[in-house]
Order: sequence, then C-alpha cells, then structure tokens
Amino acid sequence: MRIEKFRRSQFSRVSIAALTGFVCLSPLIAKAGAPELKLTIEGAPETIFAPKRDACDSSDVPDINARAFRNADDGVAMFALHYVNRALRGADLKHLKLDCTVVLGSNFNSDPARYDNQNWIAATWTPDGRRIAALVHHEYHGDQHGKCDVPKAKAGLGCWYNTITSVTSSDSGASFTKTAPAVVASAPFRQDAQQGRHRGFFNPSNIVEFERNFYTFITTTGWSDQAGGACLFRTADPLRAGSWRAWDGQSFSIHYADPYGRTSEAPRPCAVVAPFQAAVGSVVRHEPSGSWIAVMHAWKDEKLFPLSGFYYATSRNLREWSEPRLLLATKTLSDDACGADRLRSYPSIIDVDARDRNFTNIGETPSLYYTDMRVEGCSHTSDRQLMRLQLRVGKPT
Repeated sequence: MRIEKFRRSQFSRVSIAALTGFVCLSPLIAKAGAPELKLTIEGAPETIFAPKRDACDSSDVPDINARAFRNADDGVAMFALHYVNRALRGADLKHLKLDCTVVLGSNFNSDPARYDNQNWIAATWTPDGRRIAALVHHEYHGDQHGKCDVPKAKAGLGCWYNTITSVTSSDSGASFTKTAPAVVASAPFRQDAQQGRHRGFFNPSNIVEFERNFYTFITTTGWSDQAGGACLFRTADPLRAGSWRAWDGQSFSIHYADPYGRTSEAPRPCAVVAPFQAAVGSVVRHEPSGSWIAVMHAWKDEKLFPLSGFYYATSRNLREWSEPRLLLATKTLSDDACGADRLRSYPSIIDVDARDRNFTNIGETPSLYYTDMRVEGCSHTSDRQLMRLQLRVGKPT
C-alpha cells in the first residue's frame, strides 16, 4: 500500500487517517447492512476559525477534530487546534472566540516516559461542566531528541511513537493536569522498538455515553499480532484514571499498561471495527431514531470507498456498523497532495442546538466541522481554517 509523501514542519502533523502505509484492515467486525439514515449537505461552508483573523499567536492552527462541551456556566468550549492547547469559547457554538489562555501545553520533553512531548486535546467529556475528562493524542518523535536510528529520509514517520493519555480539569477546562496513571492506550513496547514506521495508538474519537457506560474509538497502526484499525474502548467513568478497557471481540477486558512502568504481560489484540479505514472523526446519536452516526475520512480503495472524502455509517450498538456512504468527495490528508489546491480533513459532526452537555446528540440539522488546508507544491501547509457545513438527516431513499 502506498505511503503518503511526508514533509515535517512546525505545522505539518499528519493524522493517523493519513498514515496509510501500515494500516491492516483484517480481521474486521461484521457490518450491518445499509445505513439507517441519510446525510446530505445543505448550503455553503462557513469559516469558524481563521488563524490570520482569530489566532492568539502563530501556534493556533486547526489540527484535530473539533470537540465541544458546555461548562458550568452554560457557556461552551471547543478544542480543535494545535499542540499549544487553547479553547474557543462563547455563549454558544455560533459565537466562539479563541481564549488565549493555554490550558495544556507541550513541553517537548526528551524523556518518552514522561509523556510530555507534544499533546493534543482530542476528546472531552464532563458530567457537570466543572470537572472535565480529556483524552490526549501524545506524539513522541525520537529524531527530534537523538533517539532514533532510522535514516534521515524516513525519520518523520519512522521515529514517530504515539500514545493516548488522559488529563482532567476541575475548573471548567481553564487548565488540565495529567492523571495517574496517564496511559490509556499504548503499544506494548517502548519508543526505541520497531522503529522505521509510525507505532502506537492515535486520534481518539469523542467520548459518548451508551447504556450507562462511556465509549471512544482509538486507532492503532498495529504491531506483530495486532491488526491496524479503529478499536472500541469503554469505561464506567471517564474521570477515573486507568479505567479504560478495549474490546477484544467478546468483552471489554484489555488493559494497556505504561510500557515505561513495571514490566507486564503484553495485552491481547483489540478487535478492529469495520468499516473504519483509520480514525473515527466523531460519533453522535440521532435522537429521533436512536441510531448512532459515525463520520470518518477515507481514501479511495476500489472496495467500500469509491472516492476519497468524508463518509458516514450508522449503528445501533457501536460495535456493528453499516456500510459507509459518501458525504463529501474531497482530497484529504490520506491522498497525494500533488496537484491539489486544498485538502480537507478532521471531520466531526456537532449539533449547535444539542441539549446535552457534551454535544453527543443531534437532531435533523447538525453541522459538519472540518479543517480546510492550502496545498503548496506537494505538501499541505499551516494555512488552514476551521469550517462548518450544514447537514440534514433524513431517511434513505
């Protein structure tokens, strides 16, 4: 499988959805037929955040799927930017402005055991708007610290070691601190092992509540006995550190320990869920029907994905999903950027009128949030905007 051309600069992070070179898609959990709902786009895209207009400094660039919650004062916060984590805040999702306060930084710590190199707030959940649980996409690049032995030409991907960690806030998201234990999902080896390719767990979806538990999808590139793809995780309490467990196809019983802690037995493989090629952008519940809707971006594969773009699928139980349907045809971070003017990636569905605190539920007219980025030559750039498109949810025709 072709590996996307890779050039690293300050803002050229490639999401797991773009890392096609090592994603193995079997075994897959059985799909459940055609989607129960139909999503269509209505109207023109709207710019939510443009760095030249709205940034606090040069680090503020859209670079992760948008996540939102209502705080204790019923205002809203949204995270969708870079590894200097700041929140867009406002009275509602239609009136957001970037708060220049850094709520979680990235200290570029050279010690991989500290999990403090580059941090992206990738998922949030709150029971009351005051206490916030968050999952963090943590990147460690050994080449930046003299801890990688692969050739320089392959260093970008070949030295990349990724872990999902957890942080919490007790002040409505004004600041976050690392939990103990911090590791939620990790490869069962340290960053100096299996170099030469990107390794670990990447890009969690949002956190959703279902049948008195909480769920998120986390994507892995796999290793010796672990297939690559999206794995489903569950906890009874997102605020309780160390409580997330992955599904093995039968039960939620897989615990990922910190490979820099005490030596422990390697975990069993988690079951990867179809039809997700790579990262799940977001999962929302359509209130009128009770169906779950997942949005993702995918590359053309001549099988389930006839065109590159944004796709959606539906489910009743979060484990068995319908076949994907195209929502928006576009080149994404998974595609060769050569010849493209712009790429679109990091899709998520959020209903600005949702009544629940974590924006899990949607009605008939939710919005699609995504990042639109300019291409220069054959590389995407930091010239990016956070966009919103109006959607309509209906019955399949």
